[in-house]
Amino acid sequence: MTEKATAPSVLRNTAFLRLWTGTTASGLAMWALPFVLGLAVLERSITAVELGVVLATRTVGFLAAVPIAGVFADRHSRRNVVFWSCLTAAVMTPAIALGMGRSLLLMAAAATIVGAGQGACRPAFQALVAEVVPEAQRQQANAATTLAIRVTTLVAPSLTALAALLTDAKALLAVTAVLWLVATLVPPAGKAAPVRTEARAGFTAEFLEGLSEARRHPWLLSGLGALTAMIAFGYSATAVLLPVVSRDRYDTEAVLAAATTAYTIGALAGATLMARWRPRAQGWAALAGLACYGLIPLGLLLPVHAFVLVAVYAVAGVGIELFNVPWFTAIQREVEPGKLARVSSLDFLLSYGLAPVGLAFIAPAIDQFGVSAVLGVCAVVCFAAPAAAALVPSSRGFTRSS
Repeated sequence: MTEKATAPSVLRNTAFLRLWTGTTASGLAMWALPFVLGLAVLERSITAVELGVVLATRTVGFLAAVPIAGVFADRHSRRNVVFWSCLTAAVMTPAIALGMGRSLLLMAAAATIVGAGQGACRPAFQALVAEVVPEAQRQQANAATTLAIRVTTLVAPSLTALAALLTDAKALLAVTAVLWLVATLVPPAGKAAPVRTEARAGFTAEFLEGLSEARRHPWLLSGLGALTAMIAFGYSATAVLLPVVSRDRYDTEAVLAAATTAYTIGALAGATLMARWRPRAQGWAALAGLACYGLIPLGLLLPVHAFVLVAVYAVAGVGIELFNVPWFTAIQREVEPGKLARVSSLDFLLSYGLAPVGLAFIAPAIDQFGVSAVLGVCAVVCFAAPAAAALVPSSRGFTRSS
């Protein structure tokens, strides 16, 4: 059984359109940076080792900033946090170009600060949705935002490659700085003001308040655990092994390209579906969608036809948005507004923060236990974690009252 959306289109909400534009611009700038730096390697402006160092330091900055930004976005205006974090990324991006061929230290330091700006704006953007969009339109808003993200991941590499025919990597870095300026200036002011207290708790105490708020929602903890397990085991393993399987089993890189493209197209389809679909048991439907990712390590493990593997990636792409859209909507609905940014930062920190950890352990695990064993374990985890989360009573509707 499902419910049809009856709320007016969120695309008529000017404040959301401004927020959507800023979020999309920041996402495009964030996704473009690795590709631009990859082109710099091809141009011999930097080495492959320098590329690895710069991307690693950017990730460190991102992860370090996320929890801090969550506290600040609940203390202060979310719009101001977006402004200063995106402005920081805009100002420091050209410093990466300045360091090319001159100073790896400058490039790494600039990338760390850019990553911090990227991480700092995420919880604030997420909390701003709840401020500028009425509750009845938030699922549409989150679907529209994730559509923009998926389109960005689909077109950013191609746009970067095409732009590289006309200019060099340094100029493309300047373009990403302009995108960060758009993200700085375009988003609207939120409608909620931070709660003022005479004696404000320290940073650690306020962060712990966010943890306490998360613990009040058992569905959130169980869902976050399932998402974290999927990313740490499933996403990390498939990111490493899809190129290997494409080369060794199918003897072509076309399967790699087709599978990753199918995943993004599936995600676009899933986000489009969730803009209109309201499952009655939305939590269970979301967790079932998340479990679809387990089909990927299973497809990599079994000797299936290439078309079957590509189809599996498409199904997993649909499934991930069946989870993402109601997940973000439920957090915005259920979490206390004054603690929303801190809970969102916890979501980003655990789910995406553990991805590099998973990637770091995959190669040693393959060497120790073999590809088949690693893929088998990852498939089991991807299926079992959402199933276990679904056993939590409140997970049925992603609400404490379910």
